[in-house]
Amino acid sequence: MGSVRTEQIKRTAKELIKRFPEKFSGNFDENKRMVRQLVEGGTPKVRNLIAGYITRSLAAQRDSAEAEAVEEEQEETVPS
Repeated sequence: MGSVRTEQIKRTAKELIKRFPEKFSGNFDENKRMVRQLVEGGTPKVRNLIAGYITRSLAAQRDSAEAEAVEEEQEETVPS
């Protein structure tokens, strides 16, 4: 089962991705450092939850973009 995150975690993570998209990647440890720099206060657990949500969100976006590219490629190679 996956973990359930509060709306505060999701809202904060989405706002950080929106404001600083170039600062985050698919690496949790790098995202954790960036969240520590960008978020004032907060406990280490909250920062880790935010960094984890960012990492998962970026991975999901990357996977969906790759799937779309594969579908487009297959459509181009199929003769009509």
